[in-house]
Amino acid sequence: MKFLVDFMLGRLCKWLRLLGYDASYFVSDKKSDLIYQSLKEGRIILTRDHRLSKKKAIRLIIINSDLLEEQLEQVFSELNIKVDPEEIFTRCLVCNEILQEIKKEKVKDRVPSYVFQTKNDFSFCANCQKIYWKGTHWDLAHQLLKKLKRAKA
Repeated sequence: MKFLVDFMLGRLCKWLRLLGYDASYFVSDKKSDLIYQSLKEGRIILTRDHRLSKKKAIRLIIINSDLLEEQLEQVFSELNIKVDPEEIFTRCLVCNEILQEIKKEKVKDRVPSYVFQTKNDFSFCANCQKIYWKGTHWDLAHQLLKKLKRAKA
């Protein structure tokens, strides 16, 4: 499932990526471009803009809440989807690319020394070169899933 998240929902976009969903962030406020991109890429639009028309040609969810947990719950509920715990942190939070494993030795000078000493598994984004490891965001994601009760059994 692919999403096109408008500029009003940046935090939601980041968390969808963190949970493993393909979520493209749309920074313009030009509605025609948003609709065109969603149709071209087969993405579901997530927006807070109530003026955006629900045309039959586009898939659209008008997000009602300002609260992240409620936003995620609305998306999962309306689309009847669940989060696969195996997909958490498989996408870059910055550019949405799929992450690749990288050997610990290759990140020695690219992560804080404490992280290098205490972590063994690392991933990186081939596009933006960002390095990831299981830190506090990992725990936060699992806590959020427990609250939402939207993880696959």
